[in-house]
Amino acid sequence: QVQLVESGGGLVQPGGSLRLSCAASGSIFNIYVMGWYRQAPGKQRELVAAIFSGGSTNYADSAKGRFTISRDNANDTVFLQMNTLKPEDTAVYYCNTRTRSQQVYWGQGTQVTVSS
Repeated sequence: QVQLVESGGGLVQPGGSLRLSCAASGSIFNIYVMGWYRQAPGKQRELVAAIFSGGSTNYADSAKGRFTISRDNANDTVFLQMNTLKPEDTAVYYCNTRTRSQQVYWGQGTQVTVSS
């Protein structure tokens, strides 16, 4: 079992920045990839960014150049630095992980609202 706890969401003006954090606990030795997804009202949940156990990363086109995913291995935490935020980035952001045994876990979600 892996537990994920997100933090860092909130209200920000267009052009602003936020950093989301996701703290993992439990069977973290078995984690293969960690990622951030988001779901806006009336839309499907979509991948924003992912970081693999070897350190490689993957970004949605909408996130490239503005968002950065990183991790702190010492504290089993993954971050999503979001810059130049736009109103269309408004969504609930979910932390996700998949283990080497293909088990998938989700955090509870954190709301990000970009509005003036």
